[in-house]
Amino acid sequence: MSQLSVRMRTHGFLNKHFSGESIDYRQIIALFIPLLIDQAFIVGLNLVNTAMISSSGMAAVSAVNMIDSLNIFLINVFVAVSTGGTVVVAQYKGSGNDLMVSKAASGTISSVSLLALCISLFMMVLYNPILSVLFGSASPDVLANGKVYLLGSCMSFVGIAIVEAVCGALRGIGKTRASLALSLIMNLSYVLLNVVFINVLDMGVLGMTIAVNVSRYAGAVCALIYLVRVDDDLRVQLRDMLYFNLAMLKKILFIGLPFAAEQMFFNGGKILTQIFIVSLGTNALATNAICSSLANVFQIPANALALTIVTVVGQCMGRRNVADARKFTKSFIWLSSCSFIVMGLILMPLFEPMVGLFHPPAEIVDDIFVVILINTLAQIPLWSIAFITPSALRAAGDSKFTSLTSMLSMWLCRVVLGYILGIVFNLGIVGVWLAMDIEWGVRGIVFLWRFRGNKWVQHRLID
Repeated sequence: MSQLSVRMRTHGFLNKHFSGESIDYRQIIALFIPLLIDQAFIVGLNLVNTAMISSSGMAAVSAVNMIDSLNIFLINVFVAVSTGGTVVVAQYKGSGNDLMVSKAASGTISSVSLLALCISLFMMVLYNPILSVLFGSASPDVLANGKVYLLGSCMSFVGIAIVEAVCGALRGIGKTRASLALSLIMNLSYVLLNVVFINVLDMGVLGMTIAVNVSRYAGAVCALIYLVRVDDDLRVQLRDMLYFNLAMLKKILFIGLPFAAEQMFFNGGKILTQIFIVSLGTNALATNAICSSLANVFQIPANALALTIVTVVGQCMGRRNVADARKFTKSFIWLSSCSFIVMGLILMPLFEPMVGLFHPPAEIVDDIFVVILINTLAQIPLWSIAFITPSALRAAGDSKFTSLTSMLSMWLCRVVLGYILGIVFNLGIVGVWLAMDIEWGVRGIVFLWRFRGNKWVQHRLID
């Protein structure tokens, strides 16, 4: 009887907070679980990769983290355009227009792939002066490893762009299991190849660049085969991806371009803070790399929720059901904050074995603990309003406001304050991370103010 009572209460709670006219809690759970598994694998595998490359020395760890900050800046440009495709696909799915769902998916794949090709060619031509300008003060061994890793990463951009575009379209129609399978193929093969090239063949950073190319292009081939041969919902043909539908492209770019600009400025700010950290020395770079990897573990459930809400709110707005969109956004914010409490209680007692995976020098372990502790506490009230809320606003078509807010908060708060706290006040890496936490709060307050109003629900993205 007690078990029945618990089930009834759980059902009542889920029904109250995670069900509406547009979608119910069972559908949301079906969307969320594959994305949660996907995020767990991505973060976990990146953690393993960072730990593996640490066997090649702190210079290799520092170089990979330094270039990854630039890679994230570049990759997020076409991931942002892919997100625009997810929103358009989700809204057409909510409106019941299957023909336009197929056109939106095709347009997403063709536009994202072309953009990735242009970015990769640009970086491969100008990689040397770019590295000199951004990270010229790094030690020679860090820079040497960085050049190899940057060139190899740029070669792989088209592969990961195709995977991201296909997964974005699949998430838009709610097929998160398929997107999970494709992501696992790409990321698991990456780790297995890293084991071969780094641990067995002892190829260091060069081995990692070979692994990333093989895994991403293998993932791209699998994604295209699935889309053309297996999937029955999107009905995309190979020739459709070679045709540019300008009307559809405008809809995708209406969401994607402001988000891409946001990602460029946002991650540009991260690169600038990375330059601050470079000036603090190789140990500070290694501390930042390890802290970033560990912080990503704490954010696994919240990141999955941020991806889920794009589909949920997108489909709600496709039906023009504003009440459901508001309700689900509030519920996701609270659930995301609760997830940080749970993750903190689970992971903080495991700090020593987790940090031991990276074999850090003893003198930086205390700094790592302080950064992780502060960040863990700050994430509970601040992360969700700073990232879940704009995901919901963007899914409704309110991309310009969210992008402008994110860009301004990054440059006016995180970059300036990071320099003041980290360099001027001599707080080092702790000061840089404190500035990031403060910036979350500032932008979160602005997004909540926007969410309480009505302007974000007045966009008409689809006909």
